[in-house]
Parts: sequence; structure tokens; C-alpha cells
Amino acid sequence: MADEKIASSTEAPEVRTDPGEPIQRPPGWMYKGFRIFGKEVWYASPIVQILLVAFVCFMCPGMYNALGGLGGGGQVDATAQNDASTALYSTFAVVGFFSGTIANMLGVKTTLAFGGLGYCIYSGSFLSYNHNQNYGFVVFAGAFLGVCAGLLWTAQGTIMVSYPPEHKKGRYISYFWIIFNLGAVIGALVPLGQNINASGATNVTDGTYIGFIVLMVVGALLALTLCNADQIRREDGSKVILMKNPSWKTEFKGLFETITEAPWVVLLFPMFFASNIFYTYQMNDMNGAHFNTRTRALNNLLYWVAQIFGAIVFGYCLDIGSVRRSIRAKASLVVLFSLTMIIWGGGWAWQKMQAPRELVEAANSTAPRYDWTDGGKLFIGPMFLYMFYGFFDAAWQTCIYWYMGALSNSGRKAANLTGFYKGIQSAGAAIFWRLDSLKTPFNTMFGATWGVVAAALLIAAPVIFMRIKDTVSLEEDLKFSDETIEDVAPAKDVAVMNKQESV
Repeated sequence: MADEKIASSTEAPEVRTDPGEPIQRPPGWMYKGFRIFGKEVWYASPIVQILLVAFVCFMCPGMYNALGGLGGGGQVDATAQNDASTALYSTFAVVGFFSGTIANMLGVKTTLAFGGLGYCIYSGSFLSYNHNQNYGFVVFAGAFLGVCAGLLWTAQGTIMVSYPPEHKKGRYISYFWIIFNLGAVIGALVPLGQNINASGATNVTDGTYIGFIVLMVVGALLALTLCNADQIRREDGSKVILMKNPSWKTEFKGLFETITEAPWVVLLFPMFFASNIFYTYQMNDMNGAHFNTRTRALNNLLYWVAQIFGAIVFGYCLDIGSVRRSIRAKASLVVLFSLTMIIWGGGWAWQKMQAPRELVEAANSTAPRYDWTDGGKLFIGPMFLYMFYGFFDAAWQTCIYWYMGALSNSGRKAANLTGFYKGIQSAGAAIFWRLDSLKTPFNTMFGATWGVVAAALLIAAPVIFMRIKDTVSLEEDLKFSDETIEDVAPAKDVAVMNKQESV
């Protein structure tokens, strides 16, 4: 295998000292150069691996998002999807706390591939539900997906946070988010095309679910083409900081040390908690409750298109080289808080005019289901509001990943931080899906979501303002590893450091 070819070579590539000088890399097909975005790269480079992960997520969680964005998992009655989501995020929350340890032990490739399987089963459960109303299968599929998603997203976060060099983390995160959300965009086109003439409120067709299942299977298989973290080489020849001799004991110890050695990181936990709670209100209580099938599909499409623009804007702004990183971090938090007040303020202006939940969900409801032909205040206004919600989501997620990447470049620590992020995120989502399942009034769901999001930003402010520095030293990252500078630094830098020590 190709892995065996590179195992015998531990030489890191030399730093390019002259623009015309080729970068020296270890032997093996993973290091054969080709061009992408006008630059020479190789298979085991951060950009290629991040793009591969993005396409895996394009086909697995991207399709899941497209399905969820229809409201109720494509069903008129959202009860089964609500309860499945509660089960999903409950298991996700538990697994997420330990998924960093699992990813560090099994490697990101195996972890990601196994994680993709749960998405296929979840979509299959709704195909089954269309025919036999098998509620138990849908809830089981949600719980199993929680286990798989915890592993997939931790492996993805480890790659996205720790692989890129510091000065490119924002744009690499945006590359991922663009491709990932293209999955939801294309996935949203499927039900839109199939239901474009359905002006009433109906379940989506079998063909929609079958299309999702096929794409999700392909995504899970694509994960097997990834490299593991110890094979990655950056442009300057440096490697990802890991553990040379990991064991379950060392990884559980590292999980504990992530909190005890930097207790201030818990101030980010409310941001983690809030990062998925708004989906419940937006997708079920706004889009699912107030629009007919084809208009829900159109809103869903526009939501994910807006996410792409949000990722581009924030990803590139977070990497502006002429502004110090610590200043960029502070500015991004101020912008996020401003967007929260403006967008959610507009959301409340729309929500308070809508019919209450008990009227919308009554057996013989007379509450209107808006269609895109209604125009004006009935569709155009809420359409743009829904797009701004999508933009805000991308901004929020991009900033969180960037903040974690700014706190550490260690792959081992990134896995634990990402595990905490996804675990706590899922706990928040489980609570809000459960509130929706209990038929909590729409106004209450809106107010709770807005309040938690705004409070989370205020609580996180001390970390963003005082703990994010302009760079993280290699020595600082190595405190969380049994590797040495010689193991991970570019060969040329090691030679310079050795020369300085001898002098």
C-alpha cells in the first residue's frame, strides 16, 4: 500500500527558499505535486484533505441539512422528526465528549468513514416512514446517527482546525463551508424540482429520499480515500502535532487536560451550546409551519445559498493579513453581536404577526400556508429574513472554528476541543428539539433562541478579547504532546535551531 511506502521516510520537506526551487517531499504517490487554485499541492497536503472532507460532508450532513431544511424531515407532521432529532442530539452530546479521544486513537479516516454510515440509515428511515409510519425506526435511526455524527464531525473539525497554517485558517474554513453547503443547496434542488407544482402541503416523494440515500453512501465511501494526520505535510514542511505513542489512557488524560490546563475555555461552551439551537425554530417553526411544500423547498435552497456567502465573507475577513489576529478576533465578535441584534430583531418583527402554534397545528387549521406567488410581506419579506438566518449561521460556525484554531495548532488538542464543541452543541440542539416536540409556542421558541445566542457572545467575550494571540508558539502546542520540535517542525527550521543551540 501507499501508506507503507511513506512509512519508511520521516524526512519533512525543506522550506522553499527560492520561488523557482521545487519543494522537497518524501517519496510516495501522496506527495506527487499537481496544481489546484493555481498553486502546486500534493495529496497529503492540508488543502487537498480539507477539500476531500468537504465533499464527504457535502454528501452526508449536507444532504441531511437539505432534508431537515424542508421542515419535519419532509413530512407534514413533524412529530417523528422532532423525536428523532431529540434522540440524535442526545446521543451526539454524549458521544461528542469522547469522540476526540476516539478520533485520536482510530485516526481521522476511519472515524470519518464510520460516521458517514448513520446518515444513510437516517434517510432510509424516512423512506420507510412514507409507507408504514414506522415511528420507532425513525427514532432509532436518529439515535444511531447521533453516534455516527459525533465521530464524523469531530474528525472533520480536527482536520479543519489543525491542518492549515495559521495565516490561512479562515479561508480554509470557508472553502469547507462553501462545498459543504453546496451539498445542501443541491440537495434542496431535488425536492424543489419534484414538488414545484405541489401548491398544497404534502410529504416529499420517495424519489427524494432515495436520492439522499445514494449520495450519502457515496460520501461515506469517499472518506476512505483520506490520509491520516501523521501523513500530512504543510507547505513549509511542518507536520500536524499528535502523539507518537497514543493509548486510550493518554487520550483520556488529554481529554481531562484540555479543560484543567485551560479552564477559561469553558467560557466558549455557551457559544458551542447555541450553535445549532436556532435550526429548530428556523426550519420547523418558521419554514415548516408557515409555508407550503414547494415554498419550503425554495426557502431551504436560499438558506443554504446564503450560507455560502456568509462563509466567504467571514472566512476571508478573518484572514486579512494586514490586521493583527487578536484585533480580527475582537472585531469578529462585535460584528457577530451586531448581526444577532439586527437579524433577530427583524425576525421578531415578522414572528409576532404570525398565527399561534395551536391554530397552525390544529386538525382542520385555517391558518395560511404561504406560497411564493403571494409576494410582498407574505413571501418576499420572510424569504430575505430566512436568507439572513442562513448567512448568520455560516458566520457563527466559521467564527467558532476559527477561534478554536486560533487557540491551538495541535491536532490532538483540536480533536478534544472539537469533541467538546460538537457534544455541547448537540446538547443544546437536543433541548430545543425536545421543546419543539412538546409544542412550545412559536414566540417562546423564538425568544429563547435569540436570548441564548446573544448571551453566549457576551460570555465568550473574555476569551476572545484576552486569550486569542497573534500566534501560538510551537513550544506551547507541544506541551500537549509527546512529540518534539524535531518531529514536527520543518527540517530547515530544525537545522537553524540546532545551529543556534550549538553556538
